[in-house]
Amino acid sequence: MSAAPDSSSTTETPLRILIVEDDPMIQLGLERILSGYPRFQILEIVDDGYLGVRAALKHQPDLIIMDIGLPRQDGIAATEAIKRELPNVRVVMLTSHTNKTEVLAAMASGADAYCVKGASIEQMLAAITAAEAGATYLDPQVASLVLDNLKPPAPDMVVGNLTTREMDVLKLLVEGKNNTEIGECLFLSPNTVKTHVRGIMNKLSVDDRVQAAVVALRAGLV
Repeated sequence: MSAAPDSSSTTETPLRILIVEDDPMIQLGLERILSGYPRFQILEIVDDGYLGVRAALKHQPDLIIMDIGLPRQDGIAATEAIKRELPNVRVVMLTSHTNKTEVLAAMASGADAYCVKGASIEQMLAAITAAEAGATYLDPQVASLVLDNLKPPAPDMVVGNLTTREMDVLKLLVEGKNNTEIGECLFLSPNTVKTHVRGIMNKLSVDDRVQAAVVALRAGLV
């Protein structure tokens, strides 16, 4: 399936993209689609997670399209390693799997978007656009898995339990900021932010940051 070239100006600052994918056909498809848009610049294509981490550190891309099922190091572990060193890089997870455990693990690793292989070009572009903007994108095929995994929120009780500082952290967490960015906004150390995030997750009865953000949004806390 081919994509119509983007009509945006070629003088626009390009979005520098690293592709980490081991399927040659998927590699070719992504390269062909993204190359049709002048604002996308493909830096490199690598075929395993270990090389993905090395390439990310070398190029420091704006965005990475990351497969989960990779040789040597899977995409979840690779994303965690990359996010530790390059917290501002955006990661779009691309996978053929839609099971709940993998979806939640992928988002907990720091991925900004989750797109299922075989999705339309429009969905892929929506995932890239959302990730670039600092938002979270879930493929419609897996969004319900995240929502169904959450316990029904009790807004009044939750608000009463969260401290003012935890509410400040939660608002920034919902915006997609990582611990370092939250710390910079609130003048806190990353370790202090980590403690607050852990406290928030305990009080909201969730297992990771994505679930905390969804609970907050569903309950109207932020």
